Amino acid sequence: MLEKMGELDMEKVIQEFEEVTKDAKRVQLETLEKILKQNGQTEYLLNLGLNGRTDPESFKSCVPLVTHQDLEPYIQRIIDGDTSLILTGTPITTISLSSGTTQGKPKFVPFNEELFESTMQIFRTSFAFRNREFPIHCGKGLSFIYSSKQFKTSGGLNAGTATTNVFRHPQFRERMKGIQSLCCSPDEVIFGPDFHQSLYCHLLCGLLCRDEVQFVSSTFAHSIVHAFETLEQDWEQLCADIRDGILSDRVTAPSIQSAMAKLLIRPNPELADLIYKKCSSLTSWYGLIPELFPNAKYVYGIMTGSMEPYLKKLRRYAGWLPLVCADYGSSEGWIAANVNPQSPPESTTFAVLPDIGYFEFIPLKEETGGSCDLRLEPEPVGLTQVEVGQEYEVIITTFAGLYRYRLGDTVKVMGFHNSTPELKFVCRRNLLLTVNIDKNTEKDLQLAVEEASKCLALEKVDLVDFTSLVDRSTEPGHYLIFWELAGNVDDDVVLQECCNCLDSSFADAGYVSSRKVGSIGPLELRIVHRGTFNKILEHFLSLGAAVSQFKTPRCVGPKNKALLQILYDNVSRTYLSTAFR
Repeated sequence: MLEKMGELDMEKVIQEFEEVTKDAKRVQLETLEKILKQNGQTEYLLNLGLNGRTDPESFKSCVPLVTHQDLEPYIQRIIDGDTSLILTGTPITTISLSSGTTQGKPKFVPFNEELFESTMQIFRTSFAFRNREFPIHCGKGLSFIYSSKQFKTSGGLNAGTATTNVFRHPQFRERMKGIQSLCCSPDEVIFGPDFHQSLYCHLLCGLLCRDEVQFVSSTFAHSIVHAFETLEQDWEQLCADIRDGILSDRVTAPSIQSAMAKLLIRPNPELADLIYKKCSSLTSWYGLIPELFPNAKYVYGIMTGSMEPYLKKLRRYAGWLPLVCADYGSSEGWIAANVNPQSPPESTTFAVLPDIGYFEFIPLKEETGGSCDLRLEPEPVGLTQVEVGQEYEVIITTFAGLYRYRLGDTVKVMGFHNSTPELKFVCRRNLLLTVNIDKNTEKDLQLAVEEASKCLALEKVDLVDFTSLVDRSTEPGHYLIFWELAGNVDDDVVLQECCNCLDSSFADAGYVSSRKVGSIGPLELRIVHRGTFNKILEHFLSLGAAVSQFKTPRCVGPKNKALLQILYDNVSRTYLSTAFR
Protein backbone atom coordinates (compact mmCIF):
# COMPACT_ATOMS: atom_id res chain seq x y z
CA MET A 1 0.00 0.00 0.00
CA LEU A 2 2.78 2.44 0.85
CA GLU A 3 4.66 3.37 -2.26
CA LYS A 4 8.31 4.20 -2.89
CA MET A 5 9.33 7.74 -2.04
CA GLY A 6 8.54 10.32 -4.68
CA GLU A 7 9.87 13.85 -4.90
CA LEU A 8 8.88 15.63 -1.70
CA ASP A 9 10.77 18.88 -1.12
CA MET A 10 11.55 18.44 2.58
CA GLU A 11 12.99 21.90 3.04
CA LYS A 12 9.95 23.48 1.40
CA VAL A 13 7.63 21.60 3.79
CA ILE A 14 9.69 22.79 6.77
CA GLN A 15 9.72 26.34 5.41
CA GLU A 16 5.91 26.28 5.04
CA PHE A 17 5.60 25.13 8.64
CA GLU A 18 7.94 27.88 9.83
CA GLU A 19 5.88 30.47 7.93
CA VAL A 20 2.49 29.33 9.25
CA THR A 21 3.75 29.30 12.86
CA LYS A 22 5.36 32.77 12.77
CA ASP A 23 2.03 34.54 13.22
CA ALA A 24 -0.18 31.82 14.71
CA LYS A 25 -2.72 34.37 16.02
CA ARG A 26 -3.47 35.67 12.53
CA VAL A 27 -3.58 32.14 11.09
CA GLN A 28 -6.01 31.06 13.81
CA LEU A 29 -8.38 33.92 12.97
CA GLU A 30 -8.20 33.03 9.28
CA THR A 31 -8.78 29.35 10.04
CA LEU A 32 -11.85 30.05 12.19
CA GLU A 33 -13.25 32.34 9.49
CA LYS A 34 -12.72 29.62 6.88
CA ILE A 35 -14.43 26.96 9.03
CA LEU A 36 -17.42 29.20 9.75
CA LYS A 37 -17.79 30.34 6.13
CA GLN A 38 -17.84 26.72 4.97
CA ASN A 39 -20.29 25.62 7.63
CA GLY A 40 -22.19 28.79 8.56
CA GLN A 41 -25.47 27.60 7.02
CA THR A 42 -25.60 24.37 9.00
CA GLU A 43 -28.54 23.60 11.24
CA TYR A 44 -26.32 23.44 14.32
CA LEU A 45 -24.73 26.88 13.92
CA LEU A 46 -27.92 28.59 12.70
CA ASN A 47 -29.88 27.28 15.69
CA LEU A 48 -27.26 28.81 17.98
CA GLY A 49 -27.82 32.22 16.41
CA LEU A 50 -24.42 32.68 14.82
CA ASN A 51 -26.16 33.90 11.62
CA GLY A 52 -23.11 33.83 9.37
CA ARG A 53 -20.75 35.74 11.67
CA THR A 54 -17.15 34.52 11.61
CA ASP A 55 -15.41 36.60 14.28
CA PRO A 56 -14.14 34.79 17.42
CA GLU A 57 -16.15 36.99 19.81
CA SER A 58 -19.48 36.09 18.20
CA PHE A 59 -18.42 32.47 17.87
CA LYS A 60 -17.59 32.14 21.56
CA SER A 61 -20.68 34.01 22.75
CA CYS A 62 -23.09 31.92 20.64
CA VAL A 63 -21.48 28.47 20.57
CA PRO A 64 -21.18 26.60 23.88
CA LEU A 65 -18.46 24.19 24.93
CA VAL A 66 -19.68 20.65 24.22
CA THR A 67 -18.78 17.02 24.81
CA HIS A 68 -19.43 14.12 22.48
CA GLN A 69 -22.61 13.33 24.36
CA ASP A 70 -24.01 16.75 23.43
CA LEU A 71 -23.45 16.07 19.73
CA GLU A 72 -24.63 12.45 19.66
CA PRO A 73 -28.21 13.29 18.50
CA TYR A 74 -26.84 15.24 15.51
CA ILE A 75 -24.27 12.58 14.63
CA GLN A 76 -26.88 9.84 14.94
CA ARG A 77 -29.08 11.59 12.37
CA ILE A 78 -26.11 11.68 9.98
CA ILE A 79 -25.45 7.97 10.62
CA ASP A 80 -29.12 7.24 9.88
CA GLY A 81 -28.84 8.88 6.47
CA ASP A 82 -30.05 12.45 6.99
CA THR A 83 -28.28 14.38 4.20
CA SER A 84 -29.33 17.86 5.27
CA LEU A 85 -26.64 20.31 6.39
CA ILE A 86 -26.60 19.31 10.05
CA LEU A 87 -23.01 19.91 11.16
CA THR A 88 -21.10 20.62 7.95
CA GLY A 89 -21.70 22.64 4.79
CA THR A 90 -21.46 19.54 2.64
CA PRO A 91 -23.01 16.20 3.64
CA ILE A 92 -20.84 13.79 5.62
CA THR A 93 -20.33 10.49 3.75
CA THR A 94 -17.91 8.74 6.14
CA ILE A 95 -17.97 8.12 9.88
CA SER A 96 -14.95 7.35 12.10
CA LEU A 97 -15.06 5.14 15.16
CA SER A 98 -12.94 5.69 18.23
CA SER A 99 -11.29 2.67 19.87
CA GLY A 100 -14.02 2.35 22.50
CA THR A 101 -11.64 0.75 25.00
CA THR A 102 -12.66 2.92 27.94
CA GLN A 103 -16.44 2.66 28.15
CA GLY A 104 -16.81 -0.51 26.09
CA LYS A 105 -18.37 1.13 23.05
CA PRO A 106 -16.87 3.33 20.34
CA LYS A 107 -17.73 6.95 19.68
CA PHE A 108 -18.85 7.94 16.20
CA VAL A 109 -17.41 11.15 14.75
CA PRO A 110 -17.65 12.74 11.28
CA PHE A 111 -14.85 12.21 8.76
CA ASN A 112 -14.51 14.30 5.60
CA GLU A 113 -12.04 15.47 2.95
CA GLU A 114 -10.73 18.29 5.10
CA LEU A 115 -9.86 15.84 7.86
CA PHE A 116 -8.04 13.65 5.35
CA GLU A 117 -6.12 16.71 4.13
CA SER A 118 -5.09 17.68 7.67
CA THR A 119 -3.89 14.08 8.20
CA MET A 120 -1.67 14.35 5.14
CA GLN A 121 -0.39 17.76 6.29
CA ILE A 122 0.58 16.37 9.70
CA PHE A 123 2.25 13.32 8.12
CA ARG A 124 4.12 15.52 5.65
CA THR A 125 5.32 17.97 8.30
CA SER A 126 6.56 15.45 10.83
CA PHE A 127 8.19 13.31 8.13
CA ALA A 128 10.16 16.31 6.83
CA PHE A 129 11.57 17.03 10.28
CA ARG A 130 12.13 13.33 11.00
CA ASN A 131 13.87 12.70 7.69
CA ARG A 132 16.18 15.64 8.27
CA GLU A 133 17.29 14.01 11.53
CA PHE A 134 17.23 10.37 10.37
CA PRO A 135 17.49 10.32 6.55
CA ILE A 136 15.86 7.41 4.73
CA HIS A 137 17.09 6.61 1.23
CA CYS A 138 14.59 4.49 -0.67
CA GLY A 139 14.62 1.63 1.80
CA LYS A 140 11.65 -0.17 3.29
CA GLY A 141 9.66 0.19 6.47
CA LEU A 142 8.54 -2.69 8.65
CA SER A 143 5.18 -1.14 9.46
CA PHE A 144 2.75 -3.09 11.62
CA ILE A 145 -0.36 -1.51 10.17
CA TYR A 146 -3.75 -3.15 9.94
CA SER A 147 -6.85 -1.90 8.20
CA SER A 148 -10.16 -3.24 9.44
CA LYS A 149 -13.11 -3.43 7.09
CA GLN A 150 -15.35 -0.47 6.53
CA PHE A 151 -19.05 -1.14 6.94
CA LYS A 152 -22.25 0.64 6.01
CA THR A 153 -24.29 2.48 8.61
CA SER A 154 -28.07 2.27 8.70
CA GLY A 155 -28.12 5.33 6.46
CA GLY A 156 -25.62 3.95 3.95
CA LEU A 157 -22.50 5.85 5.07
CA ASN A 158 -19.07 4.24 5.08
CA ALA A 159 -17.84 3.69 8.63
CA GLY A 160 -14.56 2.47 10.06
CA THR A 161 -11.77 3.42 12.41
CA ALA A 162 -10.03 6.71 11.69
CA THR A 163 -6.91 4.90 10.48
CA THR A 164 -8.98 2.65 8.23
CA ASN A 165 -10.74 5.66 6.70
CA VAL A 166 -7.35 7.21 5.96
CA PHE A 167 -5.76 4.01 4.61
CA ARG A 168 -8.74 3.30 2.36
CA HIS A 169 -9.02 6.84 1.00
CA PRO A 170 -8.62 6.69 -2.81
CA GLN A 171 -5.82 9.30 -2.75
CA PHE A 172 -3.87 7.82 0.16
CA ARG A 173 -1.52 5.69 -1.92
CA GLU A 174 -0.51 8.53 -4.21
CA ARG A 175 -0.24 11.11 -1.44
CA MET A 176 2.01 8.89 0.68
CA LYS A 177 4.62 8.41 -2.05
CA GLY A 178 6.71 11.32 -0.86
CA ILE A 179 6.18 10.66 2.84
CA GLN A 180 6.98 6.98 3.33
CA SER A 181 9.36 4.29 2.23
CA LEU A 182 8.00 1.22 0.57
CA CYS A 183 6.28 -0.98 3.13
CA CYS A 184 7.66 -4.51 3.46
CA SER A 185 4.19 -6.00 3.39
CA PRO A 186 1.83 -6.15 0.41
CA ASP A 187 -1.67 -4.70 0.53
CA GLU A 188 -3.16 -8.14 1.10
CA VAL A 189 -1.36 -8.39 4.46
CA ILE A 190 -2.33 -4.86 5.53
CA PHE A 191 -5.98 -5.44 4.58
CA GLY A 192 -6.03 -9.08 5.67
CA PRO A 193 -9.19 -10.50 7.25
CA ASP A 194 -7.41 -11.89 10.33
CA PHE A 195 -5.13 -9.84 12.57
CA HIS A 196 -2.98 -12.81 13.71
CA GLN A 197 -2.29 -13.92 10.15
CA SER A 198 -1.45 -10.35 9.11
CA LEU A 199 0.91 -9.91 12.07
CA TYR A 200 2.72 -13.18 11.32
CA CYS A 201 3.16 -12.16 7.69
CA HIS A 202 4.31 -8.63 8.60
CA LEU A 203 7.13 -10.26 10.57
CA LEU A 204 7.90 -12.70 7.76
CA CYS A 205 7.97 -9.92 5.15
CA GLY A 206 10.32 -7.89 7.33
CA LEU A 207 12.72 -10.79 7.77
CA LEU A 208 12.72 -11.58 4.05
CA CYS A 209 13.98 -8.06 3.28
CA ARG A 210 15.86 -7.46 6.54
CA ASP A 211 18.74 -5.53 4.97
CA GLU A 212 16.35 -3.06 3.33
CA VAL A 213 14.38 -2.17 6.49
CA GLN A 214 15.20 1.40 7.55
CA PHE A 215 12.60 1.90 10.28
CA VAL A 216 10.08 -0.05 12.33
CA SER A 217 6.71 1.49 13.07
CA SER A 218 3.10 1.10 14.11
CA THR A 219 0.34 3.43 15.23
CA PHE A 220 0.94 2.70 18.93
CA ALA A 221 3.95 1.46 20.91
CA HIS A 222 1.75 -1.34 22.24
CA SER A 223 1.40 -2.78 18.70
CA ILE A 224 5.18 -2.85 18.19
CA VAL A 225 5.73 -4.56 21.54
CA HIS A 226 2.98 -7.07 20.77
CA ALA A 227 4.55 -7.80 17.38
CA PHE A 228 7.94 -8.63 18.83
CA GLU A 229 6.41 -10.61 21.69
CA THR A 230 4.85 -12.66 18.90
CA LEU A 231 8.26 -13.01 17.26
CA GLU A 232 9.64 -14.31 20.57
CA GLN A 233 7.09 -17.12 20.35
CA ASP A 234 7.17 -17.79 16.60
CA TRP A 235 10.74 -17.11 15.45
CA GLU A 236 11.54 -20.77 14.88
CA GLN A 237 8.47 -21.23 12.69
CA LEU A 238 9.36 -18.06 10.78
CA CYS A 239 12.83 -19.45 10.20
CA ALA A 240 11.31 -22.72 8.97
CA ASP A 241 9.13 -20.84 6.46
CA ILE A 242 12.19 -19.02 5.12
CA ARG A 243 14.35 -22.14 5.07
CA ASP A 244 11.78 -24.19 3.14
CA GLY A 245 10.27 -21.39 1.08
CA ILE A 246 6.81 -22.52 2.21
CA LEU A 247 4.30 -20.46 4.17
CA SER A 248 3.10 -21.88 7.49
CA ASP A 249 -0.33 -23.51 7.40
CA ARG A 250 -1.41 -21.12 10.18
CA VAL A 251 -2.01 -18.61 7.37
CA THR A 252 -5.30 -19.67 5.80
CA ALA A 253 -6.62 -16.46 4.17
CA PRO A 254 -6.41 -17.04 0.38
CA SER A 255 -5.59 -13.40 -0.37
CA ILE A 256 -2.64 -13.42 2.05
CA GLN A 257 -1.46 -16.86 0.86
CA SER A 258 -1.42 -15.67 -2.74
CA ALA A 259 0.49 -12.48 -1.92
CA MET A 260 3.07 -14.27 0.25
CA ALA A 261 3.67 -16.91 -2.43
CA LYS A 262 5.14 -14.13 -4.58
CA LEU A 263 7.66 -13.35 -1.81
CA LEU A 264 8.51 -16.89 -0.68
CA ILE A 265 9.63 -17.90 -4.15
CA ARG A 266 12.45 -20.25 -3.15
CA PRO A 267 14.05 -21.84 -0.07
CA ASN A 268 16.60 -19.60 1.64
CA PRO A 269 18.50 -21.67 4.22
CA GLU A 270 21.30 -19.08 4.51
CA LEU A 271 18.92 -16.35 5.63
CA ALA A 272 17.05 -18.75 7.91
CA ASP A 273 20.31 -19.84 9.58
CA LEU A 274 21.39 -16.22 10.07
CA ILE A 275 18.09 -15.25 11.72
CA TYR A 276 18.13 -18.44 13.82
CA LYS A 277 21.65 -17.66 15.04
CA LYS A 278 20.81 -14.07 15.93
CA CYS A 279 17.59 -14.94 17.79
CA SER A 280 19.13 -17.80 19.74
CA SER A 281 22.13 -15.70 20.82
CA LEU A 282 20.22 -12.74 22.27
CA THR A 283 20.03 -12.20 26.02
CA SER A 284 16.49 -11.30 27.15
CA TRP A 285 15.86 -10.24 23.53
CA TYR A 286 17.85 -7.04 24.06
CA GLY A 287 18.59 -5.30 20.77
CA LEU A 288 16.33 -7.64 18.80
CA ILE A 289 15.30 -4.99 16.26
CA PRO A 290 18.77 -3.75 15.22
CA GLU A 291 20.13 -7.31 15.26
CA LEU A 292 17.46 -8.51 12.83
CA PHE A 293 17.31 -5.26 10.84
CA PRO A 294 20.88 -3.87 10.76
CA ASN A 295 20.04 -0.80 8.66
CA ALA A 296 17.09 0.37 10.77
CA LYS A 297 17.51 3.95 11.92
CA TYR A 298 14.65 4.34 14.42
CA VAL A 299 11.44 2.92 15.89
CA TYR A 300 8.35 5.07 15.37
CA GLY A 301 4.87 5.24 16.89
CA ILE A 302 2.69 6.98 19.48
CA MET A 303 4.56 6.55 22.76
CA THR A 304 3.04 9.12 25.11
CA GLY A 305 0.16 8.89 27.58
CA SER A 306 -1.19 5.37 27.99
CA MET A 307 1.68 4.05 25.81
CA GLU A 308 4.42 5.04 28.26
CA PRO A 309 4.19 1.81 30.29
CA TYR A 310 5.36 -0.11 27.19
CA LEU A 311 8.53 1.93 26.72
CA LYS A 312 10.69 -0.23 28.99
CA LYS A 313 10.06 -3.34 26.92
CA LEU A 314 10.18 -1.43 23.64
CA ARG A 315 13.61 -0.09 24.57
CA ARG A 316 14.75 -3.64 25.26
CA TYR A 317 13.74 -4.64 21.73
CA ALA A 318 15.08 -1.41 20.16
CA GLY A 319 18.45 -1.61 21.92
CA TRP A 320 20.54 1.33 20.77
CA LEU A 321 18.02 2.59 18.21
CA PRO A 322 16.22 5.86 19.03
CA LEU A 323 12.50 5.78 19.82
CA VAL A 324 10.72 8.52 17.86
CA CYS A 325 7.27 9.56 18.97
CA ALA A 326 4.51 10.05 16.40
CA ASP A 327 2.21 13.06 16.24
CA TYR A 328 -0.62 14.25 18.48
CA GLY A 329 -4.20 13.72 17.38
CA SER A 330 -7.35 11.72 17.95
CA SER A 331 -10.26 10.20 16.06
CA GLU A 332 -11.87 13.66 16.20
CA GLY A 333 -8.98 15.45 14.51
CA TRP A 334 -5.29 16.32 14.46
CA ILE A 335 -3.66 18.92 16.67
CA ALA A 336 0.14 18.96 16.53
CA ALA A 337 3.27 17.48 14.96
CA ASN A 338 6.50 16.22 16.48
CA VAL A 339 9.07 18.59 14.99
CA ASN A 340 11.80 17.59 17.47
CA PRO A 341 12.18 13.89 16.62
CA GLN A 342 15.46 13.53 18.49
CA SER A 343 13.69 13.99 21.85
CA PRO A 344 13.00 10.80 23.85
CA PRO A 345 9.31 9.90 24.24
CA GLU A 346 9.14 11.03 27.87
CA SER A 347 10.07 14.59 26.89
CA THR A 348 8.46 14.75 23.45
CA THR A 349 6.53 17.91 22.65
CA PHE A 350 4.14 18.61 19.80
CA ALA A 351 3.96 21.90 17.90
CA VAL A 352 0.37 22.90 17.10
CA LEU A 353 -0.40 23.49 13.42
CA PRO A 354 -2.52 26.66 13.57
CA ASP A 355 -4.17 26.15 10.16
CA ILE A 356 -5.72 22.69 10.63
CA GLY A 357 -8.34 23.73 13.21
CA TYR A 358 -9.28 26.40 15.73
CA PHE A 359 -7.93 25.70 19.20
CA GLU A 360 -8.84 26.88 22.68
CA PHE A 361 -7.49 25.84 26.06
CA ILE A 362 -9.14 25.75 29.48
CA PRO A 363 -6.58 26.49 32.24
CA LEU A 364 -6.50 23.72 34.83
CA LYS A 365 -5.83 25.09 38.27
CA GLU A 366 -4.27 23.01 41.03
CA GLU A 367 -7.13 21.48 43.03
CA THR A 368 -6.95 21.46 46.78
CA GLY A 369 -8.79 19.21 49.16
CA GLY A 370 -9.67 16.83 46.37
CA SER A 371 -12.75 18.78 45.29
CA CYS A 372 -13.52 20.57 42.07
CA ASP A 373 -16.18 23.23 41.58
CA LEU A 374 -17.05 23.31 37.87
CA ARG A 375 -18.74 26.71 38.36
CA LEU A 376 -15.30 28.19 38.88
CA GLU A 377 -13.88 26.75 35.67
CA PRO A 378 -11.82 29.45 33.94
CA GLU A 379 -12.74 30.77 30.52
CA PRO A 380 -10.84 29.19 27.62
CA VAL A 381 -7.89 31.09 26.17
CA GLY A 382 -6.67 31.19 22.58
CA LEU A 383 -3.77 29.29 21.04
CA THR A 384 -1.26 32.10 21.47
CA GLN A 385 -2.50 33.10 24.94
CA VAL A 386 -1.35 29.95 26.71
CA GLU A 387 1.46 30.19 29.26
CA VAL A 388 4.57 28.06 29.56
CA GLY A 389 4.37 25.63 32.48
CA GLN A 390 0.56 25.75 32.68
CA GLU A 391 -1.70 22.74 32.11
CA TYR A 392 -4.83 23.01 29.97
CA GLU A 393 -7.76 21.00 28.68
CA VAL A 394 -7.87 21.02 24.86
CA ILE A 395 -10.89 22.43 22.97
CA ILE A 396 -11.05 21.91 19.20
CA THR A 397 -13.12 23.32 16.37
CA THR A 398 -12.66 21.36 13.16
CA PHE A 399 -13.59 21.45 9.49
CA ALA A 400 -15.50 18.20 10.09
CA GLY A 401 -18.33 19.65 12.16
CA LEU A 402 -17.06 19.72 15.75
CA TYR A 403 -17.39 23.17 17.35
CA ARG A 404 -15.78 24.02 20.71
CA TYR A 405 -15.48 20.31 21.36
CA ARG A 406 -13.94 19.21 24.65
CA LEU A 407 -11.39 16.63 23.62
CA GLY A 408 -10.83 15.50 27.22
CA ASP A 409 -7.02 15.70 26.98
CA THR A 410 -4.78 17.45 29.48
CA VAL A 411 -1.65 19.01 28.00
CA LYS A 412 1.17 21.09 29.42
CA VAL A 413 2.73 23.99 27.53
CA MET A 414 6.48 23.42 27.44
CA GLY A 415 7.48 26.29 25.17
CA PHE A 416 6.82 27.86 21.79
CA HIS A 417 7.95 27.12 18.25
CA ASN A 418 7.87 30.60 16.76
CA SER A 419 4.43 31.74 18.04
CA THR A 420 2.69 28.36 18.25
CA PRO A 421 2.82 26.41 21.53
CA GLU A 422 4.68 23.15 21.98
CA LEU A 423 2.52 20.81 24.03
CA LYS A 424 3.35 17.82 26.18
CA PHE A 425 0.55 15.29 26.48
CA VAL A 426 -0.22 14.64 30.16
CA CYS A 427 -3.30 12.41 30.35
CA ARG A 428 -6.93 11.89 29.48
CA ARG A 429 -8.95 14.08 31.83
CA ASN A 430 -12.00 11.85 32.02
CA LEU A 431 -10.12 8.73 33.08
CA LEU A 432 -10.53 9.20 36.81
CA LEU A 433 -10.34 6.92 39.79
CA THR A 434 -12.65 8.52 42.31
CA VAL A 435 -14.63 7.17 45.25
CA ASN A 436 -15.63 10.44 46.92
CA ILE A 437 -13.40 13.53 47.18
CA ASP A 438 -10.36 11.77 45.67
CA LYS A 439 -9.40 12.37 42.04
CA ASN A 440 -6.60 10.35 40.48
CA THR A 441 -5.96 10.58 36.75
CA GLU A 442 -4.48 8.13 34.28
CA LYS A 443 -1.11 9.78 34.89
CA ASP A 444 -1.45 9.38 38.67
CA LEU A 445 -2.23 5.70 38.18
CA GLN A 446 0.72 5.27 35.85
CA LEU A 447 3.14 6.88 38.32
CA ALA A 448 1.85 4.69 41.17
CA VAL A 449 2.25 1.55 39.05
CA GLU A 450 5.77 2.57 38.01
CA GLU A 451 6.77 3.07 41.64
CA ALA A 452 5.19 -0.17 42.85
CA SER A 453 6.62 -2.27 40.01
CA LYS A 454 10.12 -1.42 41.24
CA CYS A 455 9.45 -3.97 43.99
CA LEU A 456 9.61 -6.65 41.27
CA ALA A 457 13.20 -5.80 40.29
CA LEU A 458 14.88 -8.40 42.53
CA GLU A 459 12.46 -11.05 41.24
CA LYS A 460 13.51 -10.22 37.66
CA VAL A 461 9.86 -10.26 36.61
CA ASP A 462 8.37 -7.66 34.30
CA LEU A 463 4.92 -6.13 34.50
CA VAL A 464 3.15 -6.99 31.23
CA ASP A 465 0.14 -4.69 31.55
CA PHE A 466 -2.33 -3.21 34.02
CA THR A 467 -5.73 -1.65 34.43
CA SER A 468 -7.95 -0.43 37.25
CA LEU A 469 -11.46 0.28 38.46
CA VAL A 470 -13.33 1.64 41.44
CA ASP A 471 -15.04 -1.14 43.38
CA ARG A 472 -18.18 0.07 45.15
CA SER A 473 -19.59 -3.39 45.81
CA THR A 474 -18.39 -3.06 49.41
CA GLU A 475 -18.45 -0.15 51.82
CA PRO A 476 -16.38 1.90 51.75
CA GLY A 477 -15.45 1.82 48.04
CA HIS A 478 -11.84 1.19 47.09
CA TYR A 479 -9.42 1.06 44.16
CA LEU A 480 -8.93 -2.29 42.43
CA ILE A 481 -5.76 -2.73 40.34
CA PHE A 482 -5.16 -5.66 37.97
CA TRP A 483 -1.62 -6.71 37.06
CA GLU A 484 -0.37 -9.27 34.56
CA LEU A 485 3.20 -10.41 35.19
CA ALA A 486 5.67 -11.92 32.73
CA GLY A 487 6.79 -14.61 35.19
CA ASN A 488 6.09 -16.16 38.55
CA VAL A 489 6.60 -14.41 41.87
CA ASP A 490 6.49 -17.13 44.48
CA ASP A 491 6.97 -14.84 47.48
CA ASP A 492 3.67 -13.37 48.63
CA VAL A 493 5.61 -10.83 50.70
CA VAL A 494 6.89 -9.21 47.49
CA LEU A 495 3.42 -8.85 45.97
CA GLN A 496 2.03 -7.58 49.27
CA GLU A 497 4.77 -4.96 49.22
CA CYS A 498 3.72 -4.04 45.66
CA CYS A 499 0.13 -3.66 46.84
CA ASN A 500 1.10 -1.44 49.77
CA CYS A 501 3.36 0.65 47.56
CA LEU A 502 0.54 1.16 45.04
CA ASP A 503 -1.74 2.39 47.80
CA SER A 504 0.78 4.79 49.29
CA SER A 505 1.96 6.14 45.92
CA PHE A 506 -1.30 7.95 45.13
CA ALA A 507 -0.40 11.47 46.27
CA ASP A 508 -3.80 13.12 45.74
CA ALA A 509 -4.68 14.91 49.00
CA GLY A 510 -8.29 13.74 48.86
CA TYR A 511 -7.20 10.13 48.50
CA VAL A 512 -4.62 10.23 51.27
CA SER A 513 -6.94 11.91 53.77
CA SER A 514 -9.80 9.55 52.90
CA ARG A 515 -7.60 6.48 53.33
CA LYS A 516 -6.39 7.75 56.70
CA VAL A 517 -9.91 8.20 58.05
CA GLY A 518 -11.24 5.06 56.40
CA SER A 519 -13.75 6.67 54.02
CA ILE A 520 -11.92 4.87 51.18
CA GLY A 521 -11.11 1.21 51.73
CA PRO A 522 -7.73 -0.49 51.32
CA LEU A 523 -6.47 -0.76 47.75
CA GLU A 524 -6.78 -4.24 46.27
CA LEU A 525 -4.20 -5.74 43.90
CA ARG A 526 -5.30 -8.71 41.79
CA ILE A 527 -2.78 -10.70 39.77
CA VAL A 528 -4.27 -12.15 36.57
CA HIS A 529 -3.14 -15.15 34.50
CA ARG A 530 -0.70 -14.75 31.62
CA GLY A 531 -2.54 -13.85 28.44
CA THR A 532 -5.39 -12.00 30.13
CA PHE A 533 -4.65 -8.72 28.38
CA ASN A 534 -4.39 -10.54 25.07
CA LYS A 535 -7.93 -11.78 25.76
CA ILE A 536 -8.96 -8.15 26.23
CA LEU A 537 -7.37 -7.30 22.87
CA GLU A 538 -9.15 -10.24 21.25
CA HIS A 539 -12.45 -9.07 22.73
CA PHE A 540 -12.17 -5.64 21.16
CA LEU A 541 -11.06 -7.12 17.83
CA SER A 542 -14.16 -9.33 17.90
CA LEU A 543 -16.27 -6.18 18.17
CA GLY A 544 -14.76 -4.89 14.94
CA ALA A 545 -12.08 -2.66 16.45
CA ALA A 546 -8.77 -2.26 14.61
CA VAL A 547 -5.61 -3.34 16.39
CA SER A 548 -3.98 -0.15 15.10
CA GLN A 549 -6.30 1.84 17.39
CA PHE A 550 -6.30 -0.47 20.39
CA LYS A 551 -5.22 1.02 23.71
CA THR A 552 -5.43 -0.96 26.93
CA PRO A 553 -8.12 0.77 29.03
CA ARG A 554 -6.45 2.10 32.15
CA CYS A 555 -9.70 2.67 34.03
CA VAL A 556 -12.62 0.32 33.39
CA GLY A 557 -16.10 1.76 33.76
CA PRO A 558 -18.97 -0.18 35.35
CA LYS A 559 -20.82 -0.42 32.01
CA ASN A 560 -17.94 -2.27 30.38
CA LYS A 561 -19.28 -5.62 31.61
CA ALA A 562 -17.58 -7.87 29.06
CA LEU A 563 -14.14 -6.51 29.92
CA LEU A 564 -14.86 -6.74 33.64
CA GLN A 565 -15.86 -10.37 33.22
CA ILE A 566 -12.58 -11.18 31.46
CA LEU A 567 -10.63 -9.61 34.33
CA TYR A 568 -12.66 -11.28 37.10
CA ASP A 569 -12.48 -14.70 35.41
CA ASN A 570 -8.69 -14.62 35.18
CA VAL A 571 -7.66 -13.60 38.71
CA SER A 572 -5.05 -15.91 40.23
CA ARG A 573 -4.04 -14.09 43.45
CA THR A 574 -5.41 -11.20 45.50
CA TYR A 575 -3.75 -8.82 47.95
CA LEU A 576 -5.26 -6.14 50.21
CA SER A 577 -3.20 -3.10 51.21
CA THR A 578 -2.11 -2.62 54.80
CA ALA A 579 -0.42 0.73 54.00
CA PHE A 580 -2.65 2.96 56.11
CA ARG A 581 -3.12 0.77 59.16
